[in-house]
Amino acid sequence: MNTQQLNRQQTEEKYKALKNNFFKRGILIGGMSGLLYGVYSAFLTLGMSRGIWADWQAPGSGLSVFILTYMLSAIGSSINDTISGLFSLANVTAKGKLKDFLRTMRTKPGWIMVLAALFGGPLANTAYVIGLQMAGSMAAPVSALCVAIGALLGRILYKQTLNLRMAAGIVLCFAATVMIGGTALSAMNSQVLLGCAISFIAALGWGIEGCVAGHGTALIDSEIGITIRQCTSGIVNTLVLVPLFAVLAGNITLAPQLLGQAWSSAGAMPFFVISGFCAMLTFSMWYKGTSMCGAALGMALNGTYSFFTPLCCWILLGLIFREPGWAITPIGWVSALVMFCGIVLIAMDPRQLFQKKSTQKQKLIKAKN
Repeated sequence: MNTQQLNRQQTEEKYKALKNNFFKRGILIGGMSGLLYGVYSAFLTLGMSRGIWADWQAPGSGLSVFILTYMLSAIGSSINDTISGLFSLANVTAKGKLKDFLRTMRTKPGWIMVLAALFGGPLANTAYVIGLQMAGSMAAPVSALCVAIGALLGRILYKQTLNLRMAAGIVLCFAATVMIGGTALSAMNSQVLLGCAISFIAALGWGIEGCVAGHGTALIDSEIGITIRQCTSGIVNTLVLVPLFAVLAGNITLAPQLLGQAWSSAGAMPFFVISGFCAMLTFSMWYKGTSMCGAALGMALNGTYSFFTPLCCWILLGLIFREPGWAITPIGWVSALVMFCGIVLIAMDPRQLFQKKSTQKQKLIKAKN
């Protein structure tokens, strides 16, 4: 082997090593997005049980069940998404992308991202928060049906592939949801069952968002796309959804009154700051991880929040902060794992992992020979 061939071989080996490390980093970042989603959910729930929120939920507060269940959830989602949007704006500003953000807002892909944010933000996020308040951590596996719904909508709207493997994954996801629903029924708790049903609205909203945003973000920087998404959600939640619930409650003045009290609650806001920061990170890592290890695997890794959310809520809320009602039944853990397996089947062919290992072994054998 001459010097030129040796240099070429060394260059190819270095390139493969860098590519492999890049792929592994993508897997780590994608997995972190699922974990941080669980952390975000736990701190959001914790913030909505501290300070003025505890006073609102106490007996004799004078607030109706409708306000306690729906309007306060919209306020919680509004505060979280607004803080997340501010963190996202600060991030793009620090990286010199603010002008690109403003320029993108005037383009067609930018407006498509706004449309996607309307489904995934005010609709899905608020439904998810309501689900968390009513059904606890079991809202996460139900909302994770967004992966299955996204696959079905992609087939219907954009004629995307829906093969037998993906269909099997969808069946597993819905089977996990039935298991969760069975748990709620066996507990004879109509509130938990209703919370799971409302969480399905979140799954529908995120599924629609995934389809729409997939076309809109093809030409948009991921960090700019996230900023558009979070800012849109925060603004629409604050200026549209919260006042709408106030009107439905029969008193429009409740919107500025409750929002002002929530934003000025010193006991709750530190937890909202943490949840908003984690919300920004989880979406950022989802997009970044997907770009590094592929859309299919990135989707599967982010979908692990269906498992991490019950785990984080149990650890942070149940064990550390001693909040009651966050223990998870064995069937709950099993349904979360079944949901995760279904997500993996939808997003990728597990045989590819074994094929890669087999290829690597063959290369090692050839190298030894």
